[in-house]
Amino acid sequence: MDQALNPDILSRRRRKTALVVAAVLASLCAAAWGINRVVSPSVDAASVVLAEVRVGNIANTINASGIVIPVHEELVSSPIQTHVAKVHAKLGQQVKAGELLLELDNRTIVLAMDSIKEQLAQQENRILALTLELAQKRKQIVSAIELLELDLQATRVKLGRYQTLRKAGGVSAEDLLTAELNVKRTEIQLRQQHEQIDDSQRVTSSSIEGARLQKNILQKQLQQQQELLAQTQVRAPFAGMLTWLLADEGASLATGQLVAKVSELSNYKVEASLSDFHARALSAGQAVRVEQGNVRLDGVVQTILPEIQNGTVKLLVTLNQPSHPMLRNKLRVEVNIVTEQKQRTLLADYGPAFNGRGPQDIFVVRDGTARKTTLNIGASDGKAVEILSGARAGDRLIVSDTTRYKDRDSIRVAQ
Repeated sequence: MDQALNPDILSRRRRKTALVVAAVLASLCAAAWGINRVVSPSVDAASVVLAEVRVGNIANTINASGIVIPVHEELVSSPIQTHVAKVHAKLGQQVKAGELLLELDNRTIVLAMDSIKEQLAQQENRILALTLELAQKRKQIVSAIELLELDLQATRVKLGRYQTLRKAGGVSAEDLLTAELNVKRTEIQLRQQHEQIDDSQRVTSSSIEGARLQKNILQKQLQQQQELLAQTQVRAPFAGMLTWLLADEGASLATGQLVAKVSELSNYKVEASLSDFHARALSAGQAVRVEQGNVRLDGVVQTILPEIQNGTVKLLVTLNQPSHPMLRNKLRVEVNIVTEQKQRTLLADYGPAFNGRGPQDIFVVRDGTARKTTLNIGASDGKAVEILSGARAGDRLIVSDTTRYKDRDSIRVAQ
C-alpha cells in the first residue's frame, strides 16, 4: 500500500519549486532589462543640450568673416627717386595733422631748383637787354625822323621858290623837277623811318614776349620743384594713427613708392569675406549685424566688390556706430548679412544637430523618450533656427551632436 508523504518533505519540495521559479523570473527580467538597454540606450539629460521650441522672430543671415578697417586712410608716397634721410616717427603712434614723419634726401631737387633759378635770371637779363635795345633803336629812329622832317621842310620851301621862279622863267623845268623829286624822296624816307619804328617794335616785342613765356615756364617748373621739396618732408596728412612706415634710414625709394600710411582712429567700417556661393543673395543696402564677443553693431552693405578671388567675394559694410569704442584697426569680427526676416514663427536654439535648411532628422523629447522626428528647417541667424514643420511650441529638441545615435529611432533621456 502506498503511504502518504511526510508533510516536511512536501514543504521542502514546494520551497524548492518556488525558488526555482523565482530564479527563472529574475533571469528573465535581467535579460529583458539588458536587451532593452541594447535596443533603446539611455542618455543623461545633463550630457546633451536641449532646446525648447518657442514662438519668436528670426532673421535669415549669411555668415561671413570680417575685418575692421578705417573709413579714411591715406597713403603717402615718395615724390622722386631718392632715399630715406631721417626717421622722426614710430609705427603705431598717434600723429597730429602736419606732424613730421620722415625726411627724404632732397639734394637732387635743390640742384634742379638752382639750375632753374639760373635760367630764370638769364631770361630776365634777356628781357632787360631787349627792352634797352628797343629803346635805343627807337631813339635813333626818332632822331633820324626829326632830321628828315627838317630836310622835308627845306625841300618843300625850295620847291615852292622854284615853282614861283618857273612862272617868271627864272629856273629851268629840269631844276623844278629835281626839286619835286627831292621832296618826294624825303617823304618816302620819312615814311620808311616811321615804318621801321613799328617793325622794330613788333620784332623786339615778339622776342621779349618769347623770353617772358620761357620765364613763366621756368617759374612753373620752379614751383613744381618747390612742391617736391616740401614733399620730401613727409608729414601726416591728418590726425590719426601711423599704421605703416618705411623706417629704414638710407633705404632707396622709387618715384611713387609708399613710405607711410595714416588711418583715422575713430571712424571705421568693415570689410567682409565669404564664399561666392552666396553672391546671388547679396545686394547693397542689406542689413548687417557685426559681432565681437558680446558686442553687436548694426550696419548695412555699402558696396559689393565686383572681383571674385579664389572663390571669395568681398563687400564693405557701413556701421551705424563707426566710432564705437570696441572698434580698432584690423580687428577680426563676425559678420551676419540679413537676407530675410520672419515674424512670429517657431524657433529653437541652434546646435550641431542642425545642418542647413530643409528636412532633417532631429530627436524630439517627449515623456522622457527622445524619438527621431523629421523636422523641416527654415531660416537661421546662427543662434536660432526656424522650425517649419515637425514640432510644436513647447517641444524639447536635442540640439547637440547625436551622430552616435544616428541608427537609433529613439533613446531614453534620464533626468
